[in-house]
Amino acid sequence: MSVKQSLQAVAMREALRYVRRNPEQNFIRLLSLIRPFARIPWHREVISQAEAMWADPENNWRKLTERALQQLAPQVSEKIVMNFFLNASLIGVPIARAVEEEHDCNVPWAILMDPTSNCNLRCEGCWAGEYARGAHLSLEELDSIIQQGKELGVYFYLYSGGEPLLRADDILTLAAKHDDAVFCAFTNATLVTPELADRLAEVGNVALAISVEGFADANDFRRGAGTYAKTVRAMDLLREVGAPFGFSTCYHAQNTEEVASEAFVDAMVEKGCLFGWYFTYMPIGQHARPELLVSPEQRRLMYERVHEFRARKPIFLIDFWNDGEYCNGCIAGGRHYLHINAHGDVEPCAFIHYADTNIREATLLEALKSPLFMQYRQRHPFNANPLRPCPLLDNPDELVEMVSKAQAYSTQRLDNETAETVAARCRQAAAQWGPVADALWQERSAPTVKQAM
Repeated sequence: MSVKQSLQAVAMREALRYVRRNPEQNFIRLLSLIRPFARIPWHREVISQAEAMWADPENNWRKLTERALQQLAPQVSEKIVMNFFLNASLIGVPIARAVEEEHDCNVPWAILMDPTSNCNLRCEGCWAGEYARGAHLSLEELDSIIQQGKELGVYFYLYSGGEPLLRADDILTLAAKHDDAVFCAFTNATLVTPELADRLAEVGNVALAISVEGFADANDFRRGAGTYAKTVRAMDLLREVGAPFGFSTCYHAQNTEEVASEAFVDAMVEKGCLFGWYFTYMPIGQHARPELLVSPEQRRLMYERVHEFRARKPIFLIDFWNDGEYCNGCIAGGRHYLHINAHGDVEPCAFIHYADTNIREATLLEALKSPLFMQYRQRHPFNANPLRPCPLLDNPDELVEMVSKAQAYSTQRLDNETAETVAARCRQAAAQWGPVADALWQERSAPTVKQAM
């Protein structure tokens, strides 16, 4: 960060404190201080949209912003603005684009990593359950990944597992050391205590994405009896101290209608969730249950509901598979993110269990230039329709070819599942979703009468 940027950052921190005291008058001032950092046209457009949003008191995004300012502890909202919006987005992205141009490889916006493959639950059909238990990335290895990432312009780090809160002390240590970055842990939240909630609020730059798959019966179907009660109790603890959190939901054939309902989203908002992350079930590993794959009608329902709720609910919702239109297809392979599992394997995606590089034997930049990641860079997009973005669920033959050409290995040490095996489970779903997605995309991209004129 330059001297000029440092002075602007100091001014932003002070402006944020004023915003908390009087959002109505001072939010636009904060945006005016952010604007000089916007060096990419897309960033300038986002700031302009934020100004328009704030001009409408009934806008749901304004209501979300006001809710966050009221709910979050002061140090938390400061860290979110400084680390997520300033460092990870406005400052980090131009650095990453420069590295991409120099090295002709993808550089992600976010890095997902697994501190441990161990978990205190055994959820049926868990995508991470096929990794061998007992693996860990050491504190020093996690620290090195973050340091290397920041040198490439990456300031956003996510944790999965296993259960990352089994390593809560290390996660908090890293957050304190890298207080210019933002972190998010995908967690079952059963290990959240009042003491841990206090520590999360104090450090300020770690959010929890809490796994929940509907109300009690639907949630406990895969996650175990009594899990829902522990989950919502954790939300209460975090909300009470002003720590940041949202929900993370896997939708499948038996819960889609429930988690796509207004009642569910309203319940999450009431509990204090500021964001929600939807994933669809993937039939990975020897214990896969292909019957849990959603039908085309269910996937379309989720697409429509998420768009509807994003337009009017005070919560930020993401659909990992159905939001390809906003990032021109698949985000994996380093385009926007990558995954490093607890064994150190550098995977294109948390749901793609193949690698040709291990972070213990290569630098992060070398991993991004590896044959498998270059296959992603060269072949993307995998489909002209961004609603069919995935090289496994939507275009399974693409994954088979990439793994073969890169001579990648299976990272599922329990069964060494081949790419062809998992692709075979997805071909019928891909064939069924294809015509539905094509019709839906034609509807979305067709010009309106006003546009045509």
